[in-house]
Amino acid sequence: MAEQKIFGYADRFSVKEGEQIRFYVNCDGSDIAEAQLVRLIHGDDNRDDGPGYIEEEIAHPANGSWQVKKQFTQLGNFLKVDDPENRLKVDGSLSMMAFIWPSMPQNGVRQTIMGRWDTCTNEGFALGINPEGYLQFWVGDGKEVDYVTAEMPLLKHVWYAVGVSFDAGTGTTTLYQESVLNRYNSLIGPAVPYDYASHVRTRLRFRQYNRPDIPFLIGGARDNHVLRGDFVSDLYAGKIDRPFITDAVLPREAMDRVRKGEAPEPGGLLAYWDTAAGYTENGIGHDVAETGPWKLHTRGVNHPIRGMTGWNWNGKNDCFRLAPDEFGGIEFHPDAITDCAWDETRTIEIPHGLKSGAYAIRLRVGPGRGIAEEYIVFIVRPAQPKARLAFLVPLASYLAYGNETLSFDAQIVQPMTGQPPIISDVEIETYEHREYGLSTYNHFEDGAGVCFSSLKRPLINMRPKFRNSWMGVPWQFPADLSIVAWLEHFNYDCDFISDLDVHREGVEALAPYKCVLTGTHPEYVSERMLDAQEDFVAQGGRLIYTGGNGYYWCVNFDPEEDAVMEVRKLDSGMRAWAAKPGEHYLQTTGEKSGLWRNRGRAPQKLLGVGMIAEGFETCEAYRRMPDSWHRTVSWITEGIDGELIGDEGLAYGAAAGVEVDRYDLSLGTPPHTKIIASSGGHTDNYVLATEEILYAYAGMVGTLDYRIRADMIFYTSWNHGAVFSTGSIAFGQALPAKGFEGTASKLLRNVVDAFIKDGPLPGQKWSLEEKQWR
Repeated sequence: MAEQKIFGYADRFSVKEGEQIRFYVNCDGSDIAEAQLVRLIHGDDNRDDGPGYIEEEIAHPANGSWQVKKQFTQLGNFLKVDDPENRLKVDGSLSMMAFIWPSMPQNGVRQTIMGRWDTCTNEGFALGINPEGYLQFWVGDGKEVDYVTAEMPLLKHVWYAVGVSFDAGTGTTTLYQESVLNRYNSLIGPAVPYDYASHVRTRLRFRQYNRPDIPFLIGGARDNHVLRGDFVSDLYAGKIDRPFITDAVLPREAMDRVRKGEAPEPGGLLAYWDTAAGYTENGIGHDVAETGPWKLHTRGVNHPIRGMTGWNWNGKNDCFRLAPDEFGGIEFHPDAITDCAWDETRTIEIPHGLKSGAYAIRLRVGPGRGIAEEYIVFIVRPAQPKARLAFLVPLASYLAYGNETLSFDAQIVQPMTGQPPIISDVEIETYEHREYGLSTYNHFEDGAGVCFSSLKRPLINMRPKFRNSWMGVPWQFPADLSIVAWLEHFNYDCDFISDLDVHREGVEALAPYKCVLTGTHPEYVSERMLDAQEDFVAQGGRLIYTGGNGYYWCVNFDPEEDAVMEVRKLDSGMRAWAAKPGEHYLQTTGEKSGLWRNRGRAPQKLLGVGMIAEGFETCEAYRRMPDSWHRTVSWITEGIDGELIGDEGLAYGAAAGVEVDRYDLSLGTPPHTKIIASSGGHTDNYVLATEEILYAYAGMVGTLDYRIRADMIFYTSWNHGAVFSTGSIAFGQALPAKGFEGTASKLLRNVVDAFIKDGPLPGQKWSLEEKQWR
């Protein structure tokens, strides 16, 4: 019997009572899957120190057998030309030209730069790169393929002007290849004595045969398979800038003029895609403008990356908003994915009265111990806010880590964690199914960092039972379920909302609540999310940050399709990759990405603490600081004997660790902030965050650097607003320990119970004493 596997995703993450949610399922080896709606309560299956895995089956009409099928995924990004009248169905002479910056010219497969080519039937024409890395033009008549190949191979990360002219009457074909590298735009510079040029003329034996249904594509070619039908293969890796096609035979002199920056001659011009056109203060969309006579605009598939430097970038301007003409590069990756685009499997309606919380459709196929299982996770919001407390679910961070494969791909994992990863079957499954895309901690095959992540694909490591092998503990959504279990255990009335809801709705999404509680690791936030939470606190709201390394990276969501998130990792911060020079701004919004700290909004300004170190080996307890005994804040530690807080936990045995944040007045911690407790004694696996380092020197490790600690803080805001922060990812996973009766749990109960009440907080009548206390 064939191995059975099942994967799925939904059209949304957050859904209200009475609304519908659509599911998309791919199944190998079976056409029936058993579906069950479940409420997710706790993810960590550690029964020695915690409650173990907990889910609740929910009665729903959708429960039972679902018809499922094998579905295919189009991997790779490319541009598809809108050509309903077949203006580009050139049966006679033609010329094509583009600027290219190949990133994998010798990857052993053919790559199509542009053309109308059918790989399955060998029909049409295309300009591309052969498997050995040479520029090539080919034509096919459905029986044979004839081609002309350049003499010099293309170099990786070097800008070229490339083109072809084909005289259908004589078969004479001229291939054009010239470097346009300058001091800034390529990997190597003008001092390198390499002959980049190639000008080859030959006579092809026949002209192209063009079926009318073959699409003109930029960055790929049409293909077909008996099971999946039409798809795109021969995918290109690298940048393409300002391609065009004409039905004239262009002489070398005309191509030389284009290489020097002139526009193509209008005579015979069929299409000229101005890849530098359309930039605004708010970014650029997916359509590439065609400025020729027929306006044959293109649409990006799987988010080709824009806002990238082009062939003529001169290094002066680092943002496409300042010099758009120098940012015509569009970057393509054969292993990119932002939408699996599967057929819909099932739509269900969320019934009124269903408790707000974390849910999933659980899908199972297969017999006995060979069962395959998928959880398609979502949250349910109330139709109207009901509770005084809201749990703010950090979807942006789930997307950032979605399908990460660091245990396989990152050699630094073992020295970072001090332990070898013990790979699980689920992680092997993630690695095997690269067609479901990567995380923003991964690299594409050509070495570039992944800057887009999407909900429209299976996110395998969001399954509630998932345990991160290189850390050995739950991470992101499965870790946040420890907070969910704590809320459930103490029967708190709590509404669930996602940070994407806040991004869409602003402070209005938070305003109905007295208190908002974050997840364990809300690392990725948009400007709208930050603005909303800052306004919420200033207007009298109360924020509890139960995490570490929060509000760190600046991200945004595609305005046309906000299931897709974008981030650029810049030249600071703890990061898996760094964007290339000149490519630091988000194409989706036009704003600079990177650390919020480097845009004047360090996490300390809102949370009171910010990232200082990470280590994935052990955790420590907090120790109470002198502030904690002051009567303005002593209520926070009421009922806790002794000085230690959080000397228990499901993540390495204590509440302070994994990634930790500290109080820092120089970065905007409010000056009246109280330090309730601090950790210490972290191991040397905890290393100072790179953004803290100006000069590197020995000793920036846990046992030697006093800055490496988690600070637990409290400060008040306007209108009885307040912020309480734990500064540790591990804190949330300490809550279920000791039957939910540990010191971390007791402390958080004190804070939540106070924060959800109207009026002044306990101890505020003594707040004037702060002047003497400090």
